[in-house]
Amino acid sequence: MNLIALETSTEYCSLAVSRGAQLFERSFHAGQRHSELALPALRELLREAQLEISSVQGIAYGAGPGSFTGLRIACGLAQGLALARNLPVTGIGTLLALAQGCGFDKVIACLDARMGEVYHAVYRRSGENWIEMHAPALYKPDGVPPVDGGDWFGCGSGFRVHGAALAQCYRGNLSGIDADAVPNAAAMLRLALPVFAAGQGLDAAEAAPLYVRDKVALKSSER
Repeated sequence: MNLIALETSTEYCSLAVSRGAQLFERSFHAGQRHSELALPALRELLREAQLEISSVQGIAYGAGPGSFTGLRIACGLAQGLALARNLPVTGIGTLLALAQGCGFDKVIACLDARMGEVYHAVYRRSGENWIEMHAPALYKPDGVPPVDGGDWFGCGSGFRVHGAALAQCYRGNLSGIDADAVPNAAAMLRLALPVFAAGQGLDAAEAAPLYVRDKVALKSSER
């Protein structure tokens, strides 16, 4: 299938395009310039793939959790591109994409959520599918849920910012860590392919971010 994936939930902007079995991707540090840089980069990627937007059959976006602004940008871009062309969309969880991109079968995905908290989820691969052991949720780093056994791989910025607390929680469980891993659009596209192939994409009007947290900043009294 010919698909587009957009991921802007972190400081990185990640884009992917599939043309049949071929995959084209681009990721770069965008800071807070996702809304300015994403569409021009997508146009370049489509040119590289020699694919017209009119030939695209579906659009995936990073649904969250992650940066509030970043989630709205990816969702809004997906909606705008899809509504104009009557294309289906699907939101892919950022923590699931993080697990997909790590290349391991037992993954603790953890992103720094700032304000002394982390976005956290646990996944185990079963064949071509992922089993969600702990759903995406917001935790204090020393309050993440436990996992059974060893050979778990930790990935994401949560392990960089709150490494000591997470290492204490998962003492004896972890086989390795990639604290620099970020959700990427290529992983999202792979997760989205069976959704679109099964005709399970959503109408663009139904697209919505998964925020998890309900506030952006601490009050002065909390600080």
